[in-house]
Amino acid sequence: MSSDRPVLLVIADSLSYYGPKGGLPSNHPEIWPNLVGDALDMDVELVARIGWTCRDAYWALIQDPRVWSSVPRAAAVVFAVGGMDSLPSPLPTALREQIRYIRPPLLRRYVRSGYQWLQPRLSHLGRPVALPPKLSVDYLEKSRAALAHLRPELPVIASLPSVHDCEAYGRVHAGREPMVRALRSWADERDVPLVDLADAVRDEIFSGNANPDGIHWGFEGHRAVAAAMIETLKGAVDLGREVG
Repeated sequence: MSSDRPVLLVIADSLSYYGPKGGLPSNHPEIWPNLVGDALDMDVELVARIGWTCRDAYWALIQDPRVWSSVPRAAAVVFAVGGMDSLPSPLPTALREQIRYIRPPLLRRYVRSGYQWLQPRLSHLGRPVALPPKLSVDYLEKSRAALAHLRPELPVIASLPSVHDCEAYGRVHAGREPMVRALRSWADERDVPLVDLADAVRDEIFSGNANPDGIHWGFEGHRAVAAAMIETLKGAVDLGREVG
């Protein structure tokens, strides 16, 4: 249902909608996009899926009609992706994405079990990552440029990767710092504000109070991310009455 309020368009991975026990609906009041929307009197359009990288965000931008309908009313666009890109992916990402299509089901279960056994063990190598930093930044720049072509005045916000303590990735995150450096360099060049997700959620992740999977956050993490996003949006967007 449309309203007269401006839209916050969020293109993200599962960190945007997973809580302490698993995935939540996009209208759940305690996930950070909706906390931000409530604080700034904005409608929220959340376009996100588990495992999304900067490449997936670009594909969503150019292919998803929900995005197309939101851009004309958007007050800002947040790309909350990049964390998945930086995780170790010693087995090809395409293999993981294609497992669901394997038939018959018995073979699919064997392949998935094998993947789940190998992934944490090979992750200790720390590389390759799901998407190299240069390629991640290239997709973000293509996304920014596409939006700038349509609406040059539209603010774009990006994020630095979160941290994790996830057994499925061998508790290894060697790809984070190269990704951070690439993102900072691109953001400085293009004047894109960045929100550091790690700063917001690090204490919760390593306290054991987040999602037991070691990668998704509890509601305290969502509140911390929302606070950082609100502060950044206030500095980047002329929100007028929304901020009050």
